[in-house]
Amino acid sequence: MKASEHQLPAGTELDGYAIESTLGGGGFSLVYLAQDAQADKRVVIKEYMPNKLAVRAKNHFVAAIDEDSVESFAQGKRLFFQEASTLATLQHPNIVNVINFFRANGTVYMVMEFEEGVNLHAYIKKHKKKLSETFVRTVFVPLLEGLQVIHSQGLLHLDIKPSNIHLRPGGNPLLLDFGAVHEMMATRQHQASQVVTPGYSPIEQLDPGGYVGPWTDIYAVGATIRTCMENKIPPSSVDRREMDAMRPATAAFRKRYSNELLEAVDWSMEVDPLLRPQRVEALLDALKKSSDEEPLPKTGGWFRR
Repeated sequence: MKASEHQLPAGTELDGYAIESTLGGGGFSLVYLAQDAQADKRVVIKEYMPNKLAVRAKNHFVAAIDEDSVESFAQGKRLFFQEASTLATLQHPNIVNVINFFRANGTVYMVMEFEEGVNLHAYIKKHKKKLSETFVRTVFVPLLEGLQVIHSQGLLHLDIKPSNIHLRPGGNPLLLDFGAVHEMMATRQHQASQVVTPGYSPIEQLDPGGYVGPWTDIYAVGATIRTCMENKIPPSSVDRREMDAMRPATAAFRKRYSNELLEAVDWSMEVDPLLRPQRVEALLDALKKSSDEEPLPKTGGWFRR
C-alpha cells in the first residue's frame, strides 16, 4: 500500500482535533499538523501506524494487516501508548512537549505542541560545511541536558539523528520522535521491529541481544555532531567494526574546530561501547568548554522528513 493511502485526509476529526495536513512519518508512525478547536491553536499529532504491520480501512480504522501481525501490532500499540504517557511526564524545554494522548480508530495518538522552526537535517543540507563550533555548542549542550532528563527516568531515546532534532529560532533545539524509546535494562524481544538508522545506530543497537544504555544515545549524538561538521552521514557501525576507515574528527576537522570539541566527538563515536562516555554528564562537560561567540542560526517552519 502506498504511503499516501495510510494517511488520514485533511479535515478528519480526532478527539477534538482537526487534521490539516501530513507532515511526515517513518515506518512506525505518521505525523500530522492539526487544529485544536477548543484551545484555538495548532498542534502536532503522531499516529501509531506501522506500515509493515497494519492497514487502514475506508472508515479510518487501523488493524493488523494479517493474522501473523496481530500480536506484534497489539504489542506495539501498547508500547506506543505507554511511551506517550511517560513522555507526558517529561518536562524539559528541549524535549518535545506531549500535551495529550488517546485511543481512536483502533490505534493510538500522541498530541504535541506545535513550535516554529526547521529540521536540523534540512538545515545541514542548506548550509553544507559551514556550521560553526558555536552552532554545535548552542544546539547540543541543551539537547544533551534534555537527554539527561530522559536517562534520569530510566529511558533511552534510541533514534537520535539530524531529522529528529528541531531547531527553533536562535538554534534552540527540541528532541523529537520518541517512537523507539526504550526502558533501560529491559528486554527488546517484544518490540514490533528494531529502529536502526545506518550511521547513527551503534553496534550494540544492531544486535538484538546488545546491551544498550546511555552510551548508545551518546554514540548517536556524536554521529549527529559529526554530520554537522561534514554534511555527510558517518559510516555504518557494522562497517566500522569490520574495518574502521573513518578518519578521526581530530584529524579530519582540526582546521575548523577546537581540539576539545573534536576529541569529544571521537570519544562519543568509539565503536566499542565500553570506550565511550557512559553518562551524558561526561559529554556535557566536554561540550561546555567556552568558545568564541558567533551568529546564531535563523530558522522558520516546522520540520519535514
